[in-house]
Amino acid sequence: MMQLNAQPARDNLKGLILSGGKGTRLRPITHTSAKQLVPVANKPVLFYGIESMVAAGITDIGIIIAPETGDEIREAAGEGSQFGASITYVPQAEPLGLAHAVLTAEEFIGDSSFVMYLGDNLLQGGLVSLTETFKSNSPDALILLTKVPDPEHFGVAELKDGKVVQLAEKPAEPKTDLALVGVYMFTSSIFDAARAIEPSARGELEITDAIQYLVDSGKTVEPHLVEGWWKDTGRLEDMLEANRQVLDGIVHDVQGELIDCTIDGRVLIEKGARLERSVVRGPAVIAAGAKLVDAYVGPYSSIGENVVVERAEIEYSIVLADSTITDLGARMEASLIGKHSKIARTNGMPRTFRMLVGDNCEIGLV
Repeated sequence: MMQLNAQPARDNLKGLILSGGKGTRLRPITHTSAKQLVPVANKPVLFYGIESMVAAGITDIGIIIAPETGDEIREAAGEGSQFGASITYVPQAEPLGLAHAVLTAEEFIGDSSFVMYLGDNLLQGGLVSLTETFKSNSPDALILLTKVPDPEHFGVAELKDGKVVQLAEKPAEPKTDLALVGVYMFTSSIFDAARAIEPSARGELEITDAIQYLVDSGKTVEPHLVEGWWKDTGRLEDMLEANRQVLDGIVHDVQGELIDCTIDGRVLIEKGARLERSVVRGPAVIAAGAKLVDAYVGPYSSIGENVVVERAEIEYSIVLADSTITDLGARMEASLIGKHSKIARTNGMPRTFRMLVGDNCEIGLV
């Protein structure tokens, strides 16, 4: 058992990405796919976290997986070579809290220090400055914080003289507006802290309680304020906003086939896409195999692989692979369309709506 006074190993940081959870706020998309694999700018959210770790020099990465979605995540991320990393998968039988996930990964982490990253989060600027600060200041833990308008929905930190003195998980009356972002850096002392706490009222081992245990034990917990933007992509509006933020940084690159088309602004069109008599206004990304005919794709839209858009207009939306959207009588916006979906308007009589709709869908008609 690692003791709280053990010397931490900081030279070779490991990474731990949490990719369990059921993604209930993104249903029905997450009925058939892990929430961490829903794409932003046509790249799974999970991949951004892996790439951030590798960019910070962290290449030994563990991914916590759930029984329901573990195989899908294994297939998508593989053994890590596509990222320049080595990935170890750590099954977690039940989602019993972030501190429980930490304990689940203890064998993988060993006595190393590590960064823990929630797999459905996006963080502008990555982890380089965070890891450099952790190594240079040598705290027992370093937590990422950002100011939010609704701190009662987050873990909240209270600071004094540049150190964390009090944490609360979703407090009814928050003392500050500093919310914990889903990125943490720990020495192995966090394992004893996680073992020392009791489950919360919701039956989970809260990471806020484990960090508070470190504080109460006289350990140093430093804050690190977010520079740039951060998004938890657990809801539709957050997915669309994350998509907007990422697309704001793309570089214009048109490799697909264009026939009598108008392309305005920064647009990424991958090789193998085909556009006919269509207008694309960036920032937007069109994946390989996509086909647009007499279509309009507006700013902040991501069109996935093999998507077909004919005689339709789309803006500020994400359309996942192998979907078909045709003959819409109005512009579709602020939408997330799942894989293999078909959306069409027919001209037959009587003029009715015909739908096959899964659980937890939201449909707006004009």
